[in-house]
Amino acid sequence: MAKAADKPVAVDLALQGGGAHGAFTWGVLERLLDEDCINIAGISGASAGAMNAVVLAHGLSVGGRDGARRALWAFWKSVSRAAGGGAFPLQAFQNLFAPWLPKPPVLPFLGAGQTALSPYQFNPLNYNPLHRVIQDQIDFEALRDPEAPRLFVSATDVRTGRLRLFRNADLTVDALMASACLPMLFQAVEIGEDAYWDGGYVANPPVLPLIEESPAEDLILITVNPSQRDEVPRLPQDILARLNEITFNTNLVSQMRSVAILKHQLETDRTPPNRYSQALFRQVEKLRAHRIHDDAVMADKGSHSKMNAEWRFLIRLHGIGYRAADTWLAEHRSDLGRRATLDIAATYC
Repeated sequence: MAKAADKPVAVDLALQGGGAHGAFTWGVLERLLDEDCINIAGISGASAGAMNAVVLAHGLSVGGRDGARRALWAFWKSVSRAAGGGAFPLQAFQNLFAPWLPKPPVLPFLGAGQTALSPYQFNPLNYNPLHRVIQDQIDFEALRDPEAPRLFVSATDVRTGRLRLFRNADLTVDALMASACLPMLFQAVEIGEDAYWDGGYVANPPVLPLIEESPAEDLILITVNPSQRDEVPRLPQDILARLNEITFNTNLVSQMRSVAILKHQLETDRTPPNRYSQALFRQVEKLRAHRIHDDAVMADKGSHSKMNAEWRFLIRLHGIGYRAADTWLAEHRSDLGRRATLDIAATYC
């Protein structure tokens, strides 16, 4: 086993969203929390990645590493309970609305959970069981402590299509709900005069702000969406699922290509392109990138399982993530603080 670094290495974590597949990230995080050589400085996330990010930061702030482990476990257990142990949040909708609402007709060309009615029609009360889970379990004031990890949570501005980034001081229950607002299931989350949908559409996760504003020089990407599939989908639901995967991966690819461009610019001409800040340019120069994933296993789960909040399934994903992190650490623990283990150009360009 590789020898750990002599002192803790400050790392940033970028957590990709993917519904219930975020339980894979939960497992990765729990394994990383076992490592005293890792000091988590900043965390970014979208959707389920944002949930993991905020729960992790909350736990670290109120109870250290043990507090973070307990907080993550409690959050995912509550997610499963809120869903009635079934498909989340569809099972919860059915349990709540079935007595007095007609079942929304599912169109044959739409995937599971996408209906002929909008959430303003089939969910007029805008019920989302996650709201209560977040409200009960996260101390947002603790996130404003200067010692808390820096947080970067993305949401999509419905009217402009642009990224809205919530940092520690901005985070509230509504901000976190905005980052996980799937537009075919929930009404847009209104904050002030603006309305927001899932942050995965524009930054899944937000990487460039994390690199630019966090002092850490090591970045660990934790991804749950497979970047490649061997088979061409032919059934309507499979086509839609693959389109969603591509959509939720595209912005990450774009951000990492930007990092690769900046690194190339450093090697040729030390003047950054106008669209990038000097601060980002300086941080990219020192950046050591890493990635923890298990594309082969996660690809087998299928997009439909992103709605599966059955506790046995979540625990299984947690175990897959834990083992993926353990395997990565066995090979690369000593690389932290010393060298990159992810070839950004080869992977994303």
